[in-house]
Amino acid sequence: MKKIAIVLFVVFLILWTPYFIQTYNLKTLTNSDLPLEGAWASLEEGNLYYRWYYPNIEVAKDEVVVLVHGFSTPHFVWDGMKGFLLDAGYSILVFDHFGRGFSERPKIKYTKDVFVQSLRGLLDSQEISKPVHLVGYSMGGPIVGHFANEFPESVDSMSLIAPAGFMIENPTKDWWIMKPLIGEWFLNVFGSRLVFQGNEDNDEPPREDPLALSKKDFVKKASLQMQYKGFIHALLSTARNFNLFSAQEMFAAVGQLNKPTLTIWGTDDGVVPFRGSEELMLHIPHSQLLVLEKGKHDITYANPSYVGSAIRDFLDEAIKPEA
Repeated sequence: MKKIAIVLFVVFLILWTPYFIQTYNLKTLTNSDLPLEGAWASLEEGNLYYRWYYPNIEVAKDEVVVLVHGFSTPHFVWDGMKGFLLDAGYSILVFDHFGRGFSERPKIKYTKDVFVQSLRGLLDSQEISKPVHLVGYSMGGPIVGHFANEFPESVDSMSLIAPAGFMIENPTKDWWIMKPLIGEWFLNVFGSRLVFQGNEDNDEPPREDPLALSKKDFVKKASLQMQYKGFIHALLSTARNFNLFSAQEMFAAVGQLNKPTLTIWGTDDGVVPFRGSEELMLHIPHSQLLVLEKGKHDITYANPSYVGSAIRDFLDEAIKPEA
């Protein structure tokens, strides 16, 4: 019996030690941690980080584009492509979802409603009454879709970049890391593998797009949010409480809204498979579909010239007065 107790204690130490090392020095995000640019919007669930970018007054249009990022990487994913929209005269609003980037990490269930209502709250806090152009990347796709269904009067157009929501069933439902305690331990110890998305592997050649975020810079920027408490909880809670895999019914309803829609997808996307584009076009048949050959899931920041110019051209056409 004593030997069993010793073995169990040793096993506990082996498991607990790396968890302790990874979590002991985590900090609580405060206002002093925010960058000089941007601010917090005080919403129901906490403080949400946002930042405005404005075009030169000579080209400015009275049009607002809101960029909605995905599951784990915050607003820096838009850095390479936003210049195309600014140069064309669009005002840009970026933000970090709760639990990510420079937004607070409330201890809540991260459901679909949390993301939809935080977007609603952000627009209200900025006193934006005119319909906006929404751009959703990965998980941002279904967030934009749910928002459009709930607040159609607030949406002028939608651009979907490799949108989640087109798998038949949730492939993670039986994953052991989704189980309570096990998931918390695993992601706190090995979570960087999920967040870095292969960017820590520098064996591949540099990205060709001169505006692309380098893998080294991606890892540096993505690492910032991991030093604060609550990030792993937010990821796990989102995976457990927000259906990111089968949102076909929602997208079918979006199609009925008949909003101008653009979809951009890479053929080599290993996160949200390209075959989902066929089903999206069934539900939103009026959407433009742009296909990036050999594009991966990182196209927003690996191919920003392609993505940014495509969205600019789409928006310019969408806001043209009807003849």
